[in-house]
Amino acid sequence: MASDRADEAGPVIVDARGMRCPWPALRLARAMRGASDVRLIADDPQAGREIAALAAEQGWTVESEGAERWRVRR
Repeated sequence: MASDRADEAGPVIVDARGMRCPWPALRLARAMRGASDVRLIADDPQAGREIAALAAEQGWTVESEGAERWRVRR
């Protein structure tokens, strides 16, 4: 997983490519503990469904940014 803050005003980047679910959702949940704006990159075909379910449970908003990319906000 890669996670960094290139810009304090921008989102935290979580790169979960190569990880199978539930790992992308778990990495997202971990990042959201300390951030309110996360960009997730995941190539598991199940990731979109897992992320949507987690976001609904937590009250987060999810926007698709194209194939394999989502923006999650608190």
